[in-house]
Amino acid sequence: MPFQVQPVKEFLVSPALPPAISRLGELAHNLLWSWDHTIRPLFRRLDPSLWKECHRNPVLMLGRIPQESLEKAAADPRYIALYQSACRRYDEYMSRPADSSRKDTMLVAYFSMEYGLLESLTIYSGGLGILSGDHLKAASDAGLNLVGIGLLYQKGYLQQYLNPDGWQTEKTPVNDFYTWPVQPALDANGNEILVELKLPHGMCSIKVWRMKVGRVDLLLLDTNIPQNQNPEYRDITDQLYGGDNVTRIQQELVLGVGGLRALKALGLEPTVYHMNEGHSAFLALERIRLSMQEHRLSFEEALESARGNNVFTTHTPVPAGIDMFDPGLVYEYLHGYCERYGVPFDKFLSLGQGGTDEQGDRFSMAVLALKTSAYRNAVSRLHGEISQEMFHKLWPDLPIHEVPITPITNGVHLPTWLNGDLALLYDQYLAPDWRERYPEGSIWEQVPEIPNDELWEIRRRRKRRLINFVRERMSKRAQERRASSTEQRRLAEMFDPEAFTIGFSRRFATYKRATLIFRDKERLKKILSNPQMPVQILVAGKAHPKDNPGKQFIREIVQLSRDPGFAKHVVFIEDYDIEVARELVHGVDLWLNNPRRGEEACGTSGMKAAINGTLNLSILDGWFDEAYEVSGGWAIGDRDLYSPDMDDLHASSIYSQLENDILPLFYKGREEGVPHGWMQRVKQSLMNLSPGFNCQRMIHDYTTRFYEPAHIGYLAVRRDDFQPAREKASWYAQVERLWSQVSIQDSGDGPGACVLTGTPIQLRAAVRLAGLTPEDVRVEAVVGRVNPDGGLEDTSVITLPPLSEQSDAVLFGRDFVPHQTGRLGYTLRVSPNHCDDPLTRPCLSPVKWTRS
Repeated sequence: MPFQVQPVKEFLVSPALPPAISRLGELAHNLLWSWDHTIRPLFRRLDPSLWKECHRNPVLMLGRIPQESLEKAAADPRYIALYQSACRRYDEYMSRPADSSRKDTMLVAYFSMEYGLLESLTIYSGGLGILSGDHLKAASDAGLNLVGIGLLYQKGYLQQYLNPDGWQTEKTPVNDFYTWPVQPALDANGNEILVELKLPHGMCSIKVWRMKVGRVDLLLLDTNIPQNQNPEYRDITDQLYGGDNVTRIQQELVLGVGGLRALKALGLEPTVYHMNEGHSAFLALERIRLSMQEHRLSFEEALESARGNNVFTTHTPVPAGIDMFDPGLVYEYLHGYCERYGVPFDKFLSLGQGGTDEQGDRFSMAVLALKTSAYRNAVSRLHGEISQEMFHKLWPDLPIHEVPITPITNGVHLPTWLNGDLALLYDQYLAPDWRERYPEGSIWEQVPEIPNDELWEIRRRRKRRLINFVRERMSKRAQERRASSTEQRRLAEMFDPEAFTIGFSRRFATYKRATLIFRDKERLKKILSNPQMPVQILVAGKAHPKDNPGKQFIREIVQLSRDPGFAKHVVFIEDYDIEVARELVHGVDLWLNNPRRGEEACGTSGMKAAINGTLNLSILDGWFDEAYEVSGGWAIGDRDLYSPDMDDLHASSIYSQLENDILPLFYKGREEGVPHGWMQRVKQSLMNLSPGFNCQRMIHDYTTRFYEPAHIGYLAVRRDDFQPAREKASWYAQVERLWSQVSIQDSGDGPGACVLTGTPIQLRAAVRLAGLTPEDVRVEAVVGRVNPDGGLEDTSVITLPPLSEQSDAVLFGRDFVPHQTGRLGYTLRVSPNHCDDPLTRPCLSPVKWTRS
């Protein structure tokens, strides 16, 4: 490493803001400006070129702007008016009372490995991070009392550069936190907060930083500090998803355990803990440890007290995507922790095992989260079904469709992703308060009243802006790699703002099939070069540094874009990030999404496109499986899960729909100026998808279905020095001891071979309880249609109350009136009556069934 002159002292110089605009720093350090149209122009107006050069980072901009520019702005009445309006808007937003229906004492702690908030804050890699950032913004808008916890990485995920052959190479930019809207978290005495975590090679210190996201705080943890003499520990927060499994387990301990200690150091006492993916699941262990230490609970009692207000969201539809660690590595990092605090290591280890057949004896973070959470969700309906099947082994005695993992479909933060031109159009034609009421379906009923020509002109304007953006970006990269003047000139003039434009941008994981549309090159070439209906394709995305198949996909597309038959119609945009994504979803005509069905948990890029009037052409996967019929878009294939022989079929479907449906509709009526049929579909998309697939709806679902019940459960379990948790753990132990002796002795005579609709059927079960009480069990009849294989389908579950006590059993029963005809059947089952809500059923909950 070359010699560098080192400072003996450091000091931070802040801009000397004139009194008339003295709050600019305060506004810059709260990310509210990034989604509020009143505040955002304040920084751009100071110096548009510098604003762009600083990647829309107002803190960095204020540190670079000349003092005379600030003085000039302070003396400009127009700028002062804009500034005062922004301050009023900021104060009004920050002082807005929380929703009166919220529980006053509820505090949600939201843990995520990455956060995508701004393109200049490079602590995200893709969809998971963007979702986390949108979650915080939506929580702020909703007045939800929530605090985010994540890691502050010294290096960004990766900057993508393509070599002359089109192969992805990476650079990792070093982040300068002092030019970010983030500040050290301070205690009551004004001292920076540090927490500690003991790791195998000594104590690791963790610095806590605070970022303001509207009314929500995001706490970011940093180990790259002088207090850590061990270079290995300084590197824990070096890079998102960098390093090996040792680095990963260290990062996840810092996030889960260190995150809880940071909350405690700040005096925050969450009543709900939300794990966004399994990366933070070690927080469950720390919560168990704290309950054992502070409230003298046993391991089982502490587990019961913790799981009742833990929420876990899984985003992974395949076992290979889950973080797993060898038991030896878990032992190395957690045996001492468990021994030190009296946690039985074998019991802790078992909490992360036994989830899937692919797992073997490895420790799974997702399984740990599932077993220690009462509330568990997938991120779309289809993903819910796939997750139920994937984790069925944890509830082996339940039918797959009853595995307690429920879907809450993701959404996008509409104020962040909606383009400003369209928002101004809405100001004219929607209700005056649409910006506050956009989650309501009724707000969007006025979309059909927007004149087609005005909406079409907005779409054209955004496409022109997109084309200019692509030309500038491509030309800049060409200059950096010293491309020929001919190549630079070609890039500066490429693409036609009037041509039909397809966008495809996402992480280049192979399951997303980025090259599917290029499968039949000759057929595609004819589509693209049709002089009556020309087409162009914009592609962007990054492959993981270790994903060579993904990099090969990128190279194939780049090399194809240099082919004379494709050069004017296909381009790969380097270094995909939030800025590129924003321009694409705002400007393209069609959003292409073609993963293998069943492997895209949700996928939110198509939502971002849809709320901007871009139509979707997509596999029926993730969110689009729910939205297709009302989206105005087109589906690729049907609802069968993927098999390799579908690639040709799906590619052919893309070509056929472009040739026969999509392009003729887009170009029809263009001679008159506006393709009215196309605009009707655009309006259908805006009207139906804007209210249903936004983060406010998602936050409402989490709050009503998970956060508030978990908060109430938290208050209940703490009563009388955690007596409910002690009783529940004791009850579990009793059930475990006696359960082998519990049996369904007899199911009564049952109905005859043939009954008439409307005739009551007596459902009866005599259950030997072996010392348990009728209140200790849940006896149910599972009623459904008998399929040709003799199994039950289309089932419903009927709870049977106790009717009478017999000599050695209790009779449970209820009458059932069938209203459908055909071959019906039922079976009976008994399970421990853990709680009133079966959806919070613990893992490995024993169920006994009657046998035919």
